[in-house]
Amino acid sequence: MPPSGGSTNLIRTPIMSIRFVTRTVHAYLDYPVALALMGLPVILGLGAENPMALWLSVITGFAAFVLTLLTDHHLGVWRVLPYKFHLAVDLTVGIVFLLAPSLFGFSGLDALFYWVNGAAVVTVISLSTPEQKPAM
Repeated sequence: MPPSGGSTNLIRTPIMSIRFVTRTVHAYLDYPVALALMGLPVILGLGAENPMALWLSVITGFAAFVLTLLTDHHLGVWRVLPYKFHLAVDLTVGIVFLLAPSLFGFSGLDALFYWVNGAAVVTVISLSTPEQKPAM
């Protein structure tokens, strides 16, 4: 106990949150990721054994592009969908991509593509900062 008889004040250091992917950062990732999901399967030659490996990514990339256009963030064009909904869709896509090789029988590069992309999406969502509630 300190000589004055008072309580000890601990120095409080702020703890840095591991969640560093802000809405702004996420928005900047959305368009290039959507384009990559449409283009990389063609460039990598996915779907030689199972055409679903090609088309699942291309269709998802197109849907992600439209979702980004409609999301309420600074790079959204029409801003009609809440960002929280966008994150939920992204998480669902990440989980589907992780399961796709088992669900559709992908192997080799096809499977690796979906596992890596699924893990990346789930990781980004896990590292996303929670929405701030407006002050009252």
